[in-house]
Amino acid sequence: MNNKEIKELLGKLRDEIQNTKLDDETLSLVRDLDADIDDLLDPDGERAETESVLEKARELETNFATEHPNIERFMREVIDVLVRMGI
Repeated sequence: MNNKEIKELLGKLRDEIQNTKLDDETLSLVRDLDADIDDLLDPDGERAETESVLEKARELETNFATEHPNIERFMREVIDVLVRMGI
């Protein structure tokens, strides 16, 4: 999967999040993760720590599992793609 495909997947995740009522803390965590992933994908950008990004993603995936299964599915896909990309 290339950067374009992961960005499309992230766009779907953003759309799903916008259509879901989430608390401010969770929204902040999602925004931070989104920015970190963008940094990882940008060859000229400041590099976020890969393990930190994956930890954040896994934590959010766990938080979404019971109350927001659609978002949890997208988070799992994002994590899988990042791991396959070697990020």
